[in-house]
Amino acid sequence: MMTPDQQSFWARFCAETGHSGEPFDVDQFGDSEVLADELLGLVLIGQKQATCALARWYEQPGARFPEPGDLSLILDGRGQPACVIRTTSVEIKPVREADAQFAWDEGEGDRSFKWWKEAHLAYWQREAAREGFEFSENLDACFERFELVWSPAG
Repeated sequence: MMTPDQQSFWARFCAETGHSGEPFDVDQFGDSEVLADELLGLVLIGQKQATCALARWYEQPGARFPEPGDLSLILDGRGQPACVIRTTSVEIKPVREADAQFAWDEGEGDRSFKWWKEAHLAYWQREAAREGFEFSENLDACFERFELVWSPAG
C-alpha cells in the first residue's frame, strides 16, 4: 500500500509519461536510511543499474519475481518517492554464481567483484540474523538489471 506522497508521485509519473497501472514494487535499496540514500544517488546518476535480493523474498505468498518491463517506485531512506525504474532482465541463480559483470552493473563501492561479494554477504548475513534463517551462498538470488526511466528532476 502506497502512502499519499507515494500515490501522488506515481500519479505525476503516469500523467507525464502516459503510463497507466500500478508499480510492481515500492521500495528502497539497502537496509538503512544512509545506505538507501547512497544507493538511490547511484541510480540517479546512472551508475547503479542492477540489484540483487535473495529469492526467498519473492517466493512469499502473494509475491512474484520481477519481470522485464516491470516498473518500480524507488524510495529514499525516509520512504519518500524519488524515481521510477524499469526491469530489463532477471536471472534466478545461486548467490555463488554471481560474477564480476553483475558487480560492475550494480555500481556500488569500487565496482569490483571482491567488494560486491564482501558487501552483499555482510548484508545477507544481517538479513538472516534479523529474519531468523541461515544464510548460505547456495541460496538462490534474484539478479535484476534495470534502467532509470523517470525522476522529477528529469
